[in-house]
Amino acid sequence: MKNIIYLSLTVVFLTTFIVSCTDSFLAENPKGQLTQENFYQSEDDAVAAVNGTYNQLYGIYERLMFLVGDLPADVEKNGLGMPNQYLQNLEFMRYTAENVFVRRMWSRNYSGINRANTAIINISEMDQTTLGEDLKNRLTAELRFLRALFYFNLVRYFGDVPLVTNAETVQEAMIPRTPKNEVYAQIISDLEFAGQHLPIEYGEGDMGRATKGAAKILLGKVHLRRENWEMASATLAEVVENESQYGYGLFENYGDNWGQATETGQEAVFYIEFMMPPLNSNGAGGLQGPKYSVHEGQGIPCKSAASFEADIPTEELYNRFSDDDERKNVTFQTEFYCGDTAYPSDIPLFTKYWDENVSVPTQSEHNFHVIRYADALLMYAEALFEQGNETEALAQINRVRERAFNDQAHNYVTLSREKIWEERLLELAQEGHRWFDLTRQGRFIERMKEHSQREEEIAGEPVRASLRNNIKDYMNLMPIPQREIDVNPELEQNPGWN
Repeated sequence: MKNIIYLSLTVVFLTTFIVSCTDSFLAENPKGQLTQENFYQSEDDAVAAVNGTYNQLYGIYERLMFLVGDLPADVEKNGLGMPNQYLQNLEFMRYTAENVFVRRMWSRNYSGINRANTAIINISEMDQTTLGEDLKNRLTAELRFLRALFYFNLVRYFGDVPLVTNAETVQEAMIPRTPKNEVYAQIISDLEFAGQHLPIEYGEGDMGRATKGAAKILLGKVHLRRENWEMASATLAEVVENESQYGYGLFENYGDNWGQATETGQEAVFYIEFMMPPLNSNGAGGLQGPKYSVHEGQGIPCKSAASFEADIPTEELYNRFSDDDERKNVTFQTEFYCGDTAYPSDIPLFTKYWDENVSVPTQSEHNFHVIRYADALLMYAEALFEQGNETEALAQINRVRERAFNDQAHNYVTLSREKIWEERLLELAQEGHRWFDLTRQGRFIERMKEHSQREEEIAGEPVRASLRNNIKDYMNLMPIPQREIDVNPELEQNPGWN
């Protein structure tokens, strides 16, 4: 996907001009002489506009999804020496409508939506002699997949959000929040279209684009979120029961999902492949630089790199893994080597996205997995179980467990919601799913209160436990960013956040 993300300076300028946004949602700010009318003149122009929409994923998934998806949950914490108050407030449940990371989650997804809307409209108006019907449908399907993903992020974090499917001016964008059921209807429509018109696979030069399988699995995730178990299982079955046709399967080794030679293989459903930006001294860059950062920010400088204090697993999470679970060794590391010298630590660190072989110390070329096939199997198992089909649900979840333990001795013989939920935690830790899962399961508040108590018992950190025990009943949703409310008087704040 590097040829999608690494756009030329010209294409970046074009897409920035055509769909540029200020900090306010969907506000356009023309900065040149190029216009939509003189840009969409060729097949290459249409492809460039789609590539510019993929580019918006970078600002969401390069690190933001970790922070907003895992920090305000029970799997991740800051080093207490972390100077960024916005990160501390996310972890300690003291974030407000002014939090910069919450604001970025809103604005960056809407920026992606605006890019998608603009490209969809303009591509639809291109005549067939300029852009053939098959390619037009495929490009539109890619854009509608991306728009669905952006809206799915927003509706899960914020609930009701403004639904816009046109390329709006600033004035036209000043609309109230749309009921989430209407937003979901648009998401489902977009993904159904994408599932019809996207290919199962691409050639080598287009690896990383949205595929038919990705659209169907994301649609299954949407149905699961809405507890439409029948639709979720039926949609996921189209892929799981025909996985060889789609080219999907589980790696034999769990760690191959993050191996540079294998990470785009059979388990990668939809991923973002890119070079991370430099980390700064606060660790506020991409995923993981190759400096081993430990508790309180005391790193082991194996290579010259910035620290990464914000991405530390909770002790409770670490203790949930059994020692014979291969995922434990892939997800965490407690002994580090600099040359021939070993540095043991009683504080585990996340290692899925570590890149120890980069040529630039503060950059990483690791992909970010938005959807892995193991997630599809676990969702399929959950949807089947909720309909009373325990036998088939067991078959799916045990595929994941057999890979984790490399035997059948750890297979489940009976199943429960709690076992399914636990398996999702163990399989998908440090992948930005936890906040979504807990809120979907309706136990976020209860789990976080329990987690605060457990962290004090396990980690012996009464100060941290006390700070984290700030959870309020209304925190199942994030606050609408105050800057957006200030700009758009039609927006109302989520209950409790005023």
